[in-house]
Amino acid sequence: MNTAILTEAAAQARGLAIDAVHACSSGHLGLPLGCAEIGAVLYGGGGLRYHAEAPKWLNRDRFVLSGGHGSMFLYSWLHMAGYHLSLDEVKNFRQLGSETPGHPEFGDTVGVEATTGPLGQGIGNAVGYALSGKRAAARFNTAEHAIFDHHVFALHGDGCLQEGVAKEAIAFAGHCQLDNLILIYDSNDVTLDAMAVKTQSENAEQYFASQGWDAVTIDGHDLAAVAKAIADAKANDNGRPKVIIAKTLIGKGIPQVAGTAAGHGEGGAKFADEARKGLGLPGEHFYVSPEVRAHFAELGESNKREFLAWQSTYEAWSQANPELAAELQAGVQGSIPSDLSDRIPAFAEDYKDATRGAGGVVIQSIAKEVPHFITGSADLYGSTKNYMKGEGDYSAENPTGRNIWFGIREHAMGAICNGIAYDGLFRCSGATFLVFADYLRPAIRLAALAKLPVTYIFTHDSVGVGEDGPTHQPVETVSGLRVIPNLDVVRPADAEETAGAFAVALLRADGPTALILTRQAVPLMNELSVSERREGVRRGGYIARKEKGELTTILMASGSELQYCIKAAEELGDGVRVVSMPCFERFDRQDAAYRDAVLPKSCTRRVAIEAGVTGLWWKYIGSEGRVVGIDRFGLSAPGGTVFKELGITTESVVAAAKG
Repeated sequence: MNTAILTEAAAQARGLAIDAVHACSSGHLGLPLGCAEIGAVLYGGGGLRYHAEAPKWLNRDRFVLSGGHGSMFLYSWLHMAGYHLSLDEVKNFRQLGSETPGHPEFGDTVGVEATTGPLGQGIGNAVGYALSGKRAAARFNTAEHAIFDHHVFALHGDGCLQEGVAKEAIAFAGHCQLDNLILIYDSNDVTLDAMAVKTQSENAEQYFASQGWDAVTIDGHDLAAVAKAIADAKANDNGRPKVIIAKTLIGKGIPQVAGTAAGHGEGGAKFADEARKGLGLPGEHFYVSPEVRAHFAELGESNKREFLAWQSTYEAWSQANPELAAELQAGVQGSIPSDLSDRIPAFAEDYKDATRGAGGVVIQSIAKEVPHFITGSADLYGSTKNYMKGEGDYSAENPTGRNIWFGIREHAMGAICNGIAYDGLFRCSGATFLVFADYLRPAIRLAALAKLPVTYIFTHDSVGVGEDGPTHQPVETVSGLRVIPNLDVVRPADAEETAGAFAVALLRADGPTALILTRQAVPLMNELSVSERREGVRRGGYIARKEKGELTTILMASGSELQYCIKAAEELGDGVRVVSMPCFERFDRQDAAYRDAVLPKSCTRRVAIEAGVTGLWWKYIGSEGRVVGIDRFGLSAPGGTVFKELGITTESVVAAAKG
């Protein structure tokens, strides 16, 4: 390791961060300055396996900046390491349309492995990456060819570690013995408002050891110590994840704020000129020396040789294992059978069960048709019904298992599923009760923002939960999910719509889908053929029962309440149309002609019913319509009694239509 050139590179990385933050008067200097030596070893000293010209190399080491506020750390090193991130883009830090936004965003910047910002999520993402890597190695490596043996790194600080999602993810990683995971803890004893002692007093080494991790504390500014800690962590596959607790000086290089809470943000930027002199940098801003560029160019050639050697191994493996190669490529390319809905067997016409039960049937077909699909539950498989039979449980002893036992860790489940999706080798889903969806909400929001094809399976979807009472009756949650941009929320009415819902979730490649399923049994509504029902779900809304005469009234519902509209239509007469609206978002994406054909503007006499808050239905109902819903919390009683007490009945629909 060339200590002199890495010291120079660290100083210049600090300079890039100072210049970028000073130029826009916005950003966070503390982490980029405090962790410069860590970045030098990772990107310039052989700590990370990467090839800048092949940023999606399947066997690269993954690096997640969990402390995403320190984004200039990542942008500086990606630029110097030769990724396609120009110096002009570094200069455009935090500007409109730049490739260097204020926090790292997946898909916007080459080399960024995860959209990070909300603290702690990146740690969960890294755990998901590590699980994906372990499963890939177990599934695809052979005695003759090892194509997966990479490591996953995450750099985080005290802020990430204080968030509950990180603690859940750390416990899960230790239990699953993800020894390919290496956390680097930027331990600078400072949080945003004050010194860290103000809010924390735990012994980090003892904490991680108690969770089944190996922990070592080092001087984060000692290049040799950083390099040794990383090398030791990568060499030790003892079944324990690793954490390197790097003691650093926040804002190092700006004496006026270094080591204080003021060093966290842009407070030190006003001392930029003095800081640059202290770092030995020339007057030229955004400076990277020819010597540093030459070092990274030479390292790039070495990385390229390693990549080409791996590529030869991969090609030999592919020829020797064509079926495995096809499965891996399907995962990488996100390939799902386009006729997946047709491959799921139809239900018997007299089938009657909860949609969660129907989902449990459907997922067995998904398991066979999509071998790169994996699923998990937050200690609720017996209730969420998404266990894939005969596919094994994921564990340290059985990393090829397709059922993940997350434990009671919904926060981490969301972040881990996102990490699996970021890695792009497997499609995943996670399940819990709908009322706990808000435990996953930050991860769901990030999945929608990053366009990750994660499937969330939420059961026990309404006051139909009954005796568990209002704490477990999610009257507001479906609407709360519907307002998240780029999230499809699908609430199927019966078993056939459930089959269609699973199919559209798996076929969606540009964002996540939430499936909202009942605990109580619902009948099959056989007004239309199986294919028409499933196609209706794909479109988000469709005519479930056509009027028999001149159209006078439209009744609409999602989920289990559709049955009340069907019964009400029979009572109200020939001019009544029933519309099923399993997914607002998919319906709104249809062209105007289709939407108008389902909900013609000429018919203003409309009623909607849903066992939840009413607010979002008005865009379909209009000012002359009525919504039957529940704009209050539920109550504890048998489910049928609760529905009746709160007016979620056929009689209420009839009365609203007549009114």
